[in-house]
Amino acid sequence: MAINYYEDTCVFKLDSKDSSYLIKIADQKYVGHVYYGKKIRGQDAADLLRIKEPPFTPSTNERDKLPFLDTFPFEYPTGGVGDFRETAIEIRDQEGYEALELFYESYKIYEGKPKLRGLPAVFAEKDQCMTLELKLADSNLGLSVTFFYAVFEETDVIIRSVLIQNTAQKDIYLTKVLSACIDMDNKEFELITLHGSWARERHIQESKVCHGFQGIGSTRGESSHQYHPFIALKEGGATQETGEVYGMHFVYSGNFIANVSLDQFESVRAVMGIHPEHFCWKLGPGETFQAPEVVLVHSIEGLGGMTRTYHDLYRNHLIRGQYKEKQRPILINNWEATYFDFNSDKLISIAKEASKLGIEMLVMDDGWFGNRYDDNRALGDWRVNEEKINKGLKNLVEEVNKLGMKFGIWFEPEMISPDSDLFRDHPDWAIGIPGRTRGLCRNQYVLDLTRKEVLEHTYESVAGILRSANIEYVKWDMNRQLADLGSLGLPKDRQGELSHRYVLAVYELQERLLNEFPDLLLENCSGGGARFDPGMLYYSPQIWCSDDTDAIERLLIQEGTALIYPLSSIGAHVSDSPNHNVGRVTPFETRGYVALAGTFGYELDVTKIPEEDRKMIPEQIALYKKFNELIRTGDYYRIASYRTNHFYDCFQVVSKDKEEALVTYIQVLNRPNCHSRRIYLKGLNPNRNYRIEGEDKIYGGDTLMYAGLNLNKISGDFKGYLIHLTAI
Repeated sequence: MAINYYEDTCVFKLDSKDSSYLIKIADQKYVGHVYYGKKIRGQDAADLLRIKEPPFTPSTNERDKLPFLDTFPFEYPTGGVGDFRETAIEIRDQEGYEALELFYESYKIYEGKPKLRGLPAVFAEKDQCMTLELKLADSNLGLSVTFFYAVFEETDVIIRSVLIQNTAQKDIYLTKVLSACIDMDNKEFELITLHGSWARERHIQESKVCHGFQGIGSTRGESSHQYHPFIALKEGGATQETGEVYGMHFVYSGNFIANVSLDQFESVRAVMGIHPEHFCWKLGPGETFQAPEVVLVHSIEGLGGMTRTYHDLYRNHLIRGQYKEKQRPILINNWEATYFDFNSDKLISIAKEASKLGIEMLVMDDGWFGNRYDDNRALGDWRVNEEKINKGLKNLVEEVNKLGMKFGIWFEPEMISPDSDLFRDHPDWAIGIPGRTRGLCRNQYVLDLTRKEVLEHTYESVAGILRSANIEYVKWDMNRQLADLGSLGLPKDRQGELSHRYVLAVYELQERLLNEFPDLLLENCSGGGARFDPGMLYYSPQIWCSDDTDAIERLLIQEGTALIYPLSSIGAHVSDSPNHNVGRVTPFETRGYVALAGTFGYELDVTKIPEEDRKMIPEQIALYKKFNELIRTGDYYRIASYRTNHFYDCFQVVSKDKEEALVTYIQVLNRPNCHSRRIYLKGLNPNRNYRIEGEDKIYGGDTLMYAGLNLNKISGDFKGYLIHLTAI
């Protein structure tokens, strides 16, 4: 069994394929974290809890309860009673007191994994995982807390979440609710985070864990461009292939915090959950609060092992719908081709040329609705602009369909422009504080989706358009953060719930949309990659990775993204050159190679590009179709990083049966007077032989991995090629 309870030692042991997680109930009430790491056979590690040494447990040494609480490795540390480290939960009762102490009450072990009401969550069939429930309570306060541990044995993952219930007869205010905590002895850990900004999201950062607090977070109402809801701890010396790595990833799309601290006893505590800033949840008698879940991964095969575990989990147990196992249509988006300057004729002319080249879908981006001639107006007025779409949307879609192409459309449903009919009719529908001037960003406000009437109007605005024509794809955008937090739909003692309720409302909208339009391909977007997170991946199998489509910039962005997300989820397009963001001129061929490690599509005016580039499109499409199944389902290996070597980038995808592999090599900067570059392939079968497509020579898998492969030299910068290997 994946989960066992040893009554004689009060130990719970959770086993996945290659890791073990041990929890011990100390003094019959304190839930302590014993061990998380490489799989072990027994549960004798329980002695590692250090409860037989000073300061001992309170039952043995009551005079030093506070020192015990401040050193004990808690599974879920509380505030106000003596643990002065980072807490996982904090409350305030009606009298203003903040103390909370949780004691163990009971447990359940069962097959399968429960759903989280109103939240995205990793899913499984009953025989694919087991769940442990640990129930704790503070009887003085009247608060019950249940921990959930779902163990995916074969995938090698543990999922943690928390459910809180008020069992008292008076209100309790939750001022902090995190979803997971891990306490461990330090192993010279280095902290890995993903940071960035608009157009340069998810750059990898590594720093040594030092005394004090280190971490990341977002209070922007979204997971954000700036920081990603993911951290990893790697032991000193760990590499892509070797060493221990612990990953924590938050399945949530709003405010978050992820902190790591090193205390005076060289103990590391890592916590993750909803950011406590702007959060205060009123929990009435009998009410419950469900926290989102955290995905824990332990790898003994370095960062690469962690990466492949996350990829497998998300491909098989988070992404849903018909496109989960399906090749996505190759689309062309008109945004960088036309911006707001388009009409039906222009779109049809792009579609006609695109269809001849093998492109399969036309996506009409921003500017098709209301008085939307620039980005200063009309958000919220989701009516077709018939000056631009002069014969109506249904006619345009039918004309595109006649060309053998699908049709997609862009929305930004969560926003409202001050210059819009909707705002003139309902100025109170925008989030804001009465009497205070709202702040603008991109000259737009955020709709208060926590109000039922606003949510219903928003849903019908989008659904009504989709019902009107054969629209098979939606790009759902969100281009500003939340500020001036105030809702006329919430009483004054619930204003602290707005940020979380907003995220729940977005989830409700997208779930309803997929229920009504089950064949819809939904692609989430937030000013590029500001809401590229596991929560959104539950609703859309692909997410727009970044508004920066320059191939060289994308090497950094897509490396960080692929650290935890499968390539099939990464929205990547071939765009115009010089690039519209950085002005860089990059060969069309190279742009195709980089976009191939994603969903693949085009972001340009195919009627205006050079003929040489246009002729290359059918070749790129053929490559996409040839390698899509491998890229979508294979194991990802990072061979070299332009981020660290500053000259070239190289990664590899290997089929699960190791019969096929594809290496992508991009030379960013050439160097004079150098030998050919040697790379060491990964993930092949050392006992098999392989042939490189286009060559007659046979290579042993062991030779390619251990002795290496010399690459053909390329003249010039921003050049690259693919190496396709098949086993023989």
